[in-house]
Amino acid sequence: MMRKWLSLALVLTLVVASALLATGCASSGSGEFRVGLECAYAPFNWTQTDASNGAVKIEGTNDYAGGYDVEIAKQIATGLGKKLVIVKTQWDGLVPAVESGTIDAIIAGMSPTADRKQSIDFTANYYRSELVLVVKKSSAYANATSLADFSGAKVTAQLSTFHYTVIDQIPGVLKQTAMDDFPAMRVALESGIIDAYVSERPEGVSAVAANPDFAMVQFAVGKGFTTSDDDVAIAVGLKKGQAALVTKIDAILAGISDAQRTQIMDTAIKNQPSSN
Repeated sequence: MMRKWLSLALVLTLVVASALLATGCASSGSGEFRVGLECAYAPFNWTQTDASNGAVKIEGTNDYAGGYDVEIAKQIATGLGKKLVIVKTQWDGLVPAVESGTIDAIIAGMSPTADRKQSIDFTANYYRSELVLVVKKSSAYANATSLADFSGAKVTAQLSTFHYTVIDQIPGVLKQTAMDDFPAMRVALESGIIDAYVSERPEGVSAVAANPDFAMVQFAVGKGFTTSDDDVAIAVGLKKGQAALVTKIDAILAGISDAQRTQIMDTAIKNQPSSN
């Protein structure tokens, strides 16, 4: 009889251990809302050296993250009743990180494209923008009014984004190798390696504010890039199979009015570090 009880106890121990392993980080971080972002896409997100303007400490570093995404993440964490933890993650690593449970959510200026929806789920949109091209103010492209004006231009965009695919819509373009992040593209533009890079309007405004030698080219309807609604929207990315969490976050986002979102973005542009 004693041997049977010991066997039963061993089985129960193994079951509990397996359950804990299966839950991974969630079992030890149930009070945390772990958010992944690059911390290098101002004004959506950036890295700074202190906690000014409401910036949040980046896990495992002495730096802080600020920006529009961070402010939205703070409101979601509060609504969920959890502590916000910022996990600095390379762009290409964001989807794998949320799939594996290393992070709970992606709040990183990510568009809910059809390709991404095959891997992860998305909440309702928390921002909508438009595509622009960032150029040198002194270049001939600064006065462009249509994509055709960029024929012969050396143009790039961020790696693994739909921004890079729309470059093909520019007739006669000299499509350059995709780059890892926006700071790298700004350096390439400044040095003349490229003539322009594709971005969204908030980042374009940010780039011009940070560097007076830059200009942002916007297009009239029918003169610019053709995109889908999902391409120019931004939403929170979550691991598949979390319908309840999607519903909770959607409710929180619904409580942030359009006027508040505009104010948050305007403040982010104003507060961005000059180096971003």
